[in-house]
Amino acid sequence: MKICMIGAGYVGLVSAACFSEFGWSVECVDKDAEKVEQLRQGRVPIYEPGLDDLLERNLANGRIRFSSDLGSAVAVADLVFLAVGTPMRRGDGYADLTYVYEVVEELTPHLDGFTVVTTKSTVPVGTSREIESRIRARRAGVDIAVCSNPEFLREGSAIQDFTHPDRVLVGCDDERAREVMERLYKPLTLRNAPLIFVSRESAELAKYAANSFLAMKVSFINEVADLCEKVGADVHEVATAIGSDGRIGDKFLHPGPGYGGSCFPKDVAALIRTAREAKAPLSLVEQVEKVNTERKLAMAVRVEEASGGNLQGKTLAVLGVTFKPNTDDMREAPSLVVVPRLQERGASIRVYDPHGRANAEAMLPGVEWCEGALEAAEGADAVVVMTEWNEFRALSLKKLARRMRGATLIDLRNIYNADMARDAGLSYTSLGR
Repeated sequence: MKICMIGAGYVGLVSAACFSEFGWSVECVDKDAEKVEQLRQGRVPIYEPGLDDLLERNLANGRIRFSSDLGSAVAVADLVFLAVGTPMRRGDGYADLTYVYEVVEELTPHLDGFTVVTTKSTVPVGTSREIESRIRARRAGVDIAVCSNPEFLREGSAIQDFTHPDRVLVGCDDERAREVMERLYKPLTLRNAPLIFVSRESAELAKYAANSFLAMKVSFINEVADLCEKVGADVHEVATAIGSDGRIGDKFLHPGPGYGGSCFPKDVAALIRTAREAKAPLSLVEQVEKVNTERKLAMAVRVEEASGGNLQGKTLAVLGVTFKPNTDDMREAPSLVVVPRLQERGASIRVYDPHGRANAEAMLPGVEWCEGALEAAEGADAVVVMTEWNEFRALSLKKLARRMRGATLIDLRNIYNADMARDAGLSYTSLGR
């Protein structure tokens, strides 16, 4: 089977590499010539554990190649994936489909023989049918089927998620296309991965609904954490108790400074707008968006209060700025809200992140970048943990305390034990405990 993956961003690159690992012939197309050349040399432009090894192996055996020639790749493909960006549109929060429709216009003249065109990008309900309509309007009688195949990949564990999925979801109403998708995912179904076929509308909506539900769990436990502090409960004990219920589950029940990333904020906003346009508003999801926005703002206040109520002239060490560990992704990261507000209140900021600096440096002007956590803590009045990288968990708090000028540790990810922090001589602040 020959696959054309249009878009070498996060979703497209991970998907292309994994499909090539299945044994399929994959050509990944991107307009960014510099990125294409990097990938041809096996250099991965994003940080995702295991992706560089996967790419190197499949480049060597010739199962994956990269180019900027969309036409030739589409012409020989059995299956064309659309994995271009669908960012949040300015002004209304709706998904911007400009790139999707531009690609559709570009690929249509090159379709040759029966071809399955499939959206991998997260797109609003009705997009697959609109894509089909646009293709047929330009080429009457063209032999195609358009499907929806949303991804459910977590940054930092994307390869594991792709190769060992909870489910593979395909929106499809064409029998020939269904056979193509069944063949495509045969390596997974042989290992009993569920392959679920639904309507195109259901597949498109399910992606938004899934991410919005997970975002709701995050916001829920963050509000419960605030309540725990008021009544003397421990949010982790509460989370363990409710997460043990099979109807609830224990995932996404860890308090923090709010969700971020490329999916949750964008998809929650898009679902809200879709529901409003359909005159079926989702008030619960709207509240999730509001709670998360307020959460990030509240974290800056939390840091200021824990630092004595005045940040003028103080130095803060911020450990981690990416929206989660094991990624270099800065999109909608809580640090982009918290750090500037700490600077506005008079604090000088020293920052260390294991992989985030390249993407974060331009987004966080005025901070001092360091090469390690202990270096960042040198002379700091307080240390703020923003991202739960594993190397921070292993940090010696006694060594950290010795490097600091002050003695305040503000743990916005609850990765430390309060007794250990106190034994190190630190004044410890966490969430929901």
